[in-house]
Amino acid sequence: MQYLRRIGLILLWLAAPLLAFAAANKNDPYLVPMRGVGNIALAIASIAVAVLLLRRGRWHSLAGKLLVMLWCLPPMLMAVAHLSFELRKHDVLSASVTEAGQLGPHFMVGYSSFPEVARLAEQGLIGDVYVTRHNIRGRSVDALRAEIAALQDKRRAAGLPPLIVAADQEGGIVGHLAPPLTKLPALATLAGLAPDDQQTKAVEFGRIHGRELAGLGVNLNLAPVLDLKPPLRRNRLDFHTLIGQRAIATDPVVVSTIASAYVTGLEASGVGATLKHFPGIGRVRTDTHHFSANLNTPVRELEATDWLPFREVLSHSHSALLVGHITLTAVDPDHAASHSKRVVDGIIRDKWGYQGLVMTDDLVMGAIYQHDVCKAVVEAINAGVDLLLVAYDGAQFYRIFGCALDGSRQRKLDGAMLRASAARLERVFRAGASSPGRCPRR
Repeated sequence: MQYLRRIGLILLWLAAPLLAFAAANKNDPYLVPMRGVGNIALAIASIAVAVLLLRRGRWHSLAGKLLVMLWCLPPMLMAVAHLSFELRKHDVLSASVTEAGQLGPHFMVGYSSFPEVARLAEQGLIGDVYVTRHNIRGRSVDALRAEIAALQDKRRAAGLPPLIVAADQEGGIVGHLAPPLTKLPALATLAGLAPDDQQTKAVEFGRIHGRELAGLGVNLNLAPVLDLKPPLRRNRLDFHTLIGQRAIATDPVVVSTIASAYVTGLEASGVGATLKHFPGIGRVRTDTHHFSANLNTPVRELEATDWLPFREVLSHSHSALLVGHITLTAVDPDHAASHSKRVVDGIIRDKWGYQGLVMTDDLVMGAIYQHDVCKAVVEAINAGVDLLLVAYDGAQFYRIFGCALDGSRQRKLDGAMLRASAARLERVFRAGASSPGRCPRR
């Protein structure tokens, strides 16, 4: 029995700092599953253990006092973290009409609470929303359709442009609204067909996705994937990118053929496409959901291979372009492509002449969020990025928008870049937001 008590005491010493760390970081994206009931349970458990230790007389020794205080820390740290979040949220919600009008259109946010996202939409603090599996889990298609329509009604009532509403329906392992929408195979399953059959089936896939998404009120699909299929097995720590299962083929011609046809079908239904993940994540083995990644391939080689599908599809569609959080070392070794002016303005805008919408990958991903996300937000805007995506954890919007707000108030944002981006977004809204890449090219 004495032995068991010692083991229990050791476990209490080990668990207390872990719970304190979790409490202090309760708003971190990695701890999303703990929010709500999990946080309440953690606080109650901490208080219960502290009371139990006091009842057992642990307060009479120095070590006991320290252990009791350690178990009192989690609720206090949780309260501080919550207060910090609420202050940040209040600052964002108190932004002036001018600040909201300048910055809001550049933010696309995922959400769990309809009243909360409705308030952001009405105040003009966001210009776009992202819907995914938790928005439809346990609900009918009609319910989500009505919710999206209600958001658009609130925008009209506030005299604001319609929202761009995005979803992630690639087919295969990434089909976040399927079911209840039709679950289609990955576009990679078409790679073995004859070229004419590839095009026919890809157009059909695009039409199905487009028709169903448009029926919901979604006007932008974050697909197709244009990264080349990696020749090598990826790192075992790749739990989420899984590009080997999502990429269409290793041959850029096959990727271009299938992706172009898919986009044609999608756009025919009034839904815009998003080409991802430039500059190409097929060659990197790291999962950017959690870690930084370098793409060390020379630009000349990328232009002849990985970038061919991007340029081909962009040349004859109205697609938006999603830029990933990988560092193109030959161009800008100090910044991930998603917030690199040399990549976005230098290559995409100037060299390619693309004047459609450019958006970041999710800013909640570890490759960005675990570093200086505020610096990345300011640099992305100054690079000419139009849309900043906050998808996985919508609560992080307040932190990330706060970064842009601070940047604006400290005059760190490039006014010329903001005006050019605003003009691109305005052209999209004039076109009805049905094809968000619909902007003139030079």
